Amino acid sequence: VAANIGLPFSSNGFANFSAELQDQRATSRSVQRADAAGLLAGGNSAIWNNPDPAQIWGSPDVSGDYKLFANIGLSLDESKDFYLFGNYSERNVLGGFFFRNPTNRGGVFSTDGGVTRLVGDVAEALTGAARTCPVVPVPASGAGSASDTALAAIKADPNCFVFNQLFPGGFTPSFGGDVLDWSLASGVTGTTDSGITWDLSVNVGENRADFFIQNTINASLGPETPTQFHPGSYVQLEKNFNADFTKPVAIDGFASDLNVAYGFEFREEQFEVVSGNEESWKIGPYFKQGFGIGSNGFGGFSPQMAGVWDRSNFAVYVDLEADVRDNLLLGFATRYEDFDTFGSTSNSKLSFLYRASDALALRGTVSTGFRAPTPGQANISNISTVADEGGDLYQKGTLAPTNPVSVYYGGKELGPEESNNTSFGFVWDATDDLNITVDFYKIELEDRITQGDDIAITAADIATLTALGIPGAGDLTNFRFYVNDYDTTTKGFDIVASYDMEMGNGNTSYTFVYSDVDTTVDHTSGLIGQGRIDQLERVLPGSRWNLTAAHLAGDWRVLGRVNWVDDWFTAEWGGGGGLIASEYTVDLEVSKDISDKYTLSFGAQNAFDSYPDKEKRALILGWAYPENAPLGFNGAYYYFKVGMNF
Repeated sequence: VAANIGLPFSSNGFANFSAELQDQRATSRSVQRADAAGLLAGGNSAIWNNPDPAQIWGSPDVSGDYKLFANIGLSLDESKDFYLFGNYSERNVLGGFFFRNPTNRGGVFSTDGGVTRLVGDVAEALTGAARTCPVVPVPASGAGSASDTALAAIKADPNCFVFNQLFPGGFTPSFGGDVLDWSLASGVTGTTDSGITWDLSVNVGENRADFFIQNTINASLGPETPTQFHPGSYVQLEKNFNADFTKPVAIDGFASDLNVAYGFEFREEQFEVVSGNEESWKIGPYFKQGFGIGSNGFGGFSPQMAGVWDRSNFAVYVDLEADVRDNLLLGFATRYEDFDTFGSTSNSKLSFLYRASDALALRGTVSTGFRAPTPGQANISNISTVADEGGDLYQKGTLAPTNPVSVYYGGKELGPEESNNTSFGFVWDATDDLNITVDFYKIELEDRITQGDDIAITAADIATLTALGIPGAGDLTNFRFYVNDYDTTTKGFDIVASYDMEMGNGNTSYTFVYSDVDTTVDHTSGLIGQGRIDQLERVLPGSRWNLTAAHLAGDWRVLGRVNWVDDWFTAEWGGGGGLIASEYTVDLEVSKDISDKYTLSFGAQNAFDSYPDKEKRALILGWAYPENAPLGFNGAYYYFKVGMNF
């Protein structure tokens, strides 16, 4: 549901308000995992979510999703105007994690890959008494059924426990967050007697994600563990102050005034990690018996991991542009920024627009740029559960690049990414109804920021991380951190063609968009491997296009669109990845104005229910289609809309 209303704001202003509300149910494009199917066949009918797949792959559930927008303008006097605009939104997002096999999940059901069950001894954990609980083998079927007499004996002994008692068929954690976004910008703009246009503004915005995880455990707490946790929150706060000025300056010999724009900006960013509830990160008494620490799947942020990190920078810029000849526009801009973390940077841009004729114009730009690392990338630490190429789960940590363990393996304070950009193209009005634009581009990026490859953790690393208060460090198998590691070159071209024609009793517009792109990794310091390089170079289709036709006739509007993407790379489980074949989808929509107030629309995205190639090893983890498919993996989406104007 969406609504918009415009109102007068006193006699000299306006106010415009919009609101949106939506709920999106989760989708499932899953098949039963091979291990879950094997357990079912062996007699374990308690498999999580049975008879549906034990692990769900699809779009998450989004509820309570609402957005509010406001835009207000007010004339203060003949030379000054006030403006204010902002937005506020909230939503709840819930998705699923990997299935925990009840025979071999490390730190929960076993410590030796499923040979024996992980049995907790209450007296040993709570009082230090000698261990009395026996070693219990996992039956060949892994069933854990009534015929498993050893398991039955454990259940009957009040001093011994296994988590099969709580989750006899394993479990699949649900992970999500309550997400809040807001921003507010306000300023005053005006013109001086000397012709200088000025704009003074302040902008503040915040994003907050409060995480939750349920249907899981902190195994180190033993039988007293809760099954729902609040691991903590991420909060990003940004503040900007801008002062912008423009003035036209007459230059002898130029075909137009030289437009001079200049200004200043002060920016402050703050990233905060809020610690979770104690049970989500606490080291429980059963840790020494091999049980994992922290909420399984996504460990909570301990007080030692929590903190506030901020960064500020000051910038100044100048932008010059003029028609130096009747048919030639030239532009030059430069910007200097100084950060209180990694230092300063300067970047510039040179551009031109040459009107060769009334129908043809050439354009081009050469520029340098940069992207600063976020405070989050520089300071984040967390632990989550992932799967290897065979489908086995393990704990992987993301550490701050300045963490002592990261530094030992090559980590250091992050610097900015730097770029050199070149583009050239033309705009051609071939006829009154046909317009074509073509642009070629080349982007060279240096010191790109990414997460490095996984590094196998050692006992010494675990001791260091435990001393730093990172929960679950004892369960870690691998970790990684953000690095400035590699350089890339991206080359390509874009074509956009539009054509209008009269058809029947209406007008039809055709738009064709084609894109061709190629990325190569030119250099890496070795912290990313070939698998990551393959993803960077091949995960996006090399070419793609879409053709749209929109027909308007009286009260009727009809739209059709064909989308096509070339083959692309997916890092599937095992085998080093592979190519997914090219595919196309069709979108359709029909709208009818049934009165001055109401419009009815019926449409379909991916109308013919197309899907990408299935994953070649889908049965291992239960996913049917690659998650990063460029045209989606959910199939057809049909909708009906009612629009009302009042």
